[in-house]
Amino acid sequence: MTWQDHSRLLQRQLDALQISKGQRKFILPTDEGFAHWTDRTCRTALTGRTVYLIGNGASASMASHMAADLAKNAYVHTEVFSDLSLLTAIANDISYDEVFAEPLRRRMVQGDMLVAISSSGSSPNVLRAAETARSMGGYVVTLSAMRDDNPLRQAGQLNLYLPADTYGTAESGHASILHFWMDQVAERRAHLADSPAEGTHG
Repeated sequence: MTWQDHSRLLQRQLDALQISKGQRKFILPTDEGFAHWTDRTCRTALTGRTVYLIGNGASASMASHMAADLAKNAYVHTEVFSDLSLLTAIANDISYDEVFAEPLRRRMVQGDMLVAISSSGSSPNVLRAAETARSMGGYVVTLSAMRDDNPLRQAGQLNLYLPADTYGTAESGHASILHFWMDQVAERRAHLADSPAEGTHG
C-alpha cells in the first residue's frame, strides 16, 4: 500500500462515519451529530459538571490527550483514570473489568458526561463503565470501530461508529474525530464567553 492509498482509505472511512442516538440506530447527519455532541458538552461545562474520558492502550492515550486539550482550550472540567496506583489497585483487588466503572461509582453525578473510546467496541471494562455511567444519570458518548454490531455502539446516548477494520485506521480516525469535537467545543465556549447573556442559558 502506498501513502496515497493509505490516506484515501482513511478519508473514505472518515466520510463513512455514522453517528446514531441510543439503541435505535437512528443515523444523524454528521454535522448534526457533532453539533448535538458539542451542545451537550458545553451544557455539561456550563453547569459545572465533569467530562470523563476512558479507553485502553492507544485509546487511553487519546482520552488523556483530549482531556488535557478540553481543559486547556475549552475550559471544560475533565477527568481520566490514568493514575497507575488507582488502576492497579482496582485491577488487583477487584477486577480489571472494573478499573473505570468503580471510580465512576464514587465520583460521577447526574449531568456528567462519559466519552468511552474502544476500537473493537468490545472491551469489557469500557462496556461496564458505559453501563455504570448511564445508570447514574450520566450522558454517554461512545466511539467504536471494527464490527458494525459491536456492543459499545449500542451503549451510549450518542454513538459514533467508524467503519475501520484495522486498529491503525480506527485509532487514526478516532483521533481526528476527537480533535474536531474539541475544536467545536472550544469555538463555542469562546463565543459564549464573548456573549455573557447567551452563556446564562445552559
